[in-house]
Amino acid sequence: MANTAVVILNYNGAQFLEQFLPSVIQHSTSAEVIVADNASKDNSLSFLKENYPNLKLIVFEENLGYTGGYNEALKQLNYEYCVLLNSDIEVTPNWIIPVTDFMNDHPEVAACQPKILDFNQKEKFEYAGAAGGYLDFMGFPYCRGRVFDTLENDQGQFDEIIPLHWATGACMFVRTADFMSAGGFDTDFFAHMEEIDLCWRMRALGKSLYCIPESVVHHVGGGTLNKLNPRKTYLNFRNNLSLLFKNENALSLIWKLPFKFMLDWAAALKFGFDQSWAHSWAVIRAHLDFILLTPKNIKKRRLISKTNHSVQNSPFLLPYQYFIKSRKTFFELHQK
Repeated sequence: MANTAVVILNYNGAQFLEQFLPSVIQHSTSAEVIVADNASKDNSLSFLKENYPNLKLIVFEENLGYTGGYNEALKQLNYEYCVLLNSDIEVTPNWIIPVTDFMNDHPEVAACQPKILDFNQKEKFEYAGAAGGYLDFMGFPYCRGRVFDTLENDQGQFDEIIPLHWATGACMFVRTADFMSAGGFDTDFFAHMEEIDLCWRMRALGKSLYCIPESVVHHVGGGTLNKLNPRKTYLNFRNNLSLLFKNENALSLIWKLPFKFMLDWAAALKFGFDQSWAHSWAVIRAHLDFILLTPKNIKKRRLISKTNHSVQNSPFLLPYQYFIKSRKTFFELHQK
């Protein structure tokens, strides 16, 4: 039996803990369930102590974000595998064993994810991870089963186990030693795209990532930041720039970074006309703060460049394929 911990990072999520923790405990008998609390202001801790007095708790005195919270939690644990599980996820029977068995059989695999379906529409893939993540050559993320806002129904079309570019942080199985060797999450990301950055670094260390579709969970999504929140727009755009700057090879970065700025400005204009100028301002702030982060990102880039493996992403520009060529699904994007 694998030495596994299921670690739920909680911030003001008492309602999710009440709704979903019972299924996690019921279907995780092969692991220890742990809640790490990010200085919640609601009744999360009192609820846990009253209803789950024997559950292991890690309590932080301040909100460390997704990145800092998991980094600090995993430092305090001693398990071969840790499952980083959002509080708004309903797990299903036998969701752990297929993944840990696969990782036991494949020591080169650093991280995996289950198939992520929508809690409210269980026939559909869920936005945050679907059946595994990929990147285009500019660092734009997409998934098997989800490209931008196009979500497919799960019809078994992604049940083949193939390598990923990234595994979702909503439900990520990590080999703890590989998580630590890669440096854990970048705490400057705070939240959003931090798992993509970590997975890029893991791949640069020669490690592999997979989705194990025999394992299935259902995700509510948007439990911390709704996609209509400009704060989420800000974090996504700022962190995507840092992702590219830190991990892309130097020759490509010379032209990719200016091109990425242009694409982002186009997106800012689209936000202004289609949604809200608050989202446009979020993109501008993201660029300004990314520039301020440059000295720190240069230092991080130098550390990453010491690894020996080049990382190959998908050889197309996702926005062009999606918005101009109208290729809306994973298979359409990858057709020859």
